[in-house]
Amino acid sequence: MCGRFVTASSPALLAERFDVDEVAIEGATEPSYNVAPRAQVAVVRQRDDRRVMSRVRWGLVPSWAKDPSIGDRMINARAETIATKPAYKRSFVKKRCLIPADGFYEWQVVAPPTTPKGRPRKQPVFVHRRDGEPMAFAGLWDVWKAPEGAEVEGQGPDGWLRSCVIVTTRANDLLTPIHERMPVLLSESAWATWLDPANDDVEALASLLAPAPDADLEVWPVSTAVNSADNDSSELVRPVEPDVAVS
Repeated sequence: MCGRFVTASSPALLAERFDVDEVAIEGATEPSYNVAPRAQVAVVRQRDDRRVMSRVRWGLVPSWAKDPSIGDRMINARAETIATKPAYKRSFVKKRCLIPADGFYEWQVVAPPTTPKGRPRKQPVFVHRRDGEPMAFAGLWDVWKAPEGAEVEGQGPDGWLRSCVIVTTRANDLLTPIHERMPVLLSESAWATWLDPANDDVEALASLLAPAPDADLEVWPVSTAVNSADNDSSELVRPVEPDVAVS
């Protein structure tokens, strides 16, 4: 799964990296080293023959939802079921996006609970590309109309709430000792196929949702300060000595 990630690259850098034609992000943008659900995150979508980068809320709110709180349970979508689950299947066919990130966090169990009701001790780790380039999470997006007069966190001035979900797949060999799932990291060669809204070949699209090659990624332990979404600084991605050896 993916519950926190990093977006430190500037919109200008991302626009160049993802060959964006239009950047629809207003105002200053600060890097975030601890992006949590409900945050406004940059996504790259295709509109006609143009790539557009804008901000949407993380946590998918389907167009048919009665309440936007459903998005809190829809930050990740399993690749194996997005073609059939009602919350995702329409977006999978027509509303796909890339979600740029500079890495993501995962938590590895390093010690079992000491009491029957205790929680296992976990070591947070930072996963990023070995070459330092931004990642491209496979994502889906949707729009939801807020009721007349309602004020919903993240809605646009037009009253529409735009939101997204990160597609996950089984972990590769590098990450399997840490967690059984990981975000789908699309290679540059797959971006055009994934973004094309005219492409409704679900079998071909599903074939893109494979684990990233082990050699592309690097992992190191980081401070438990990342456990709190209130903490947000570059210190969070610095490697530390783990309390217990991490595989």
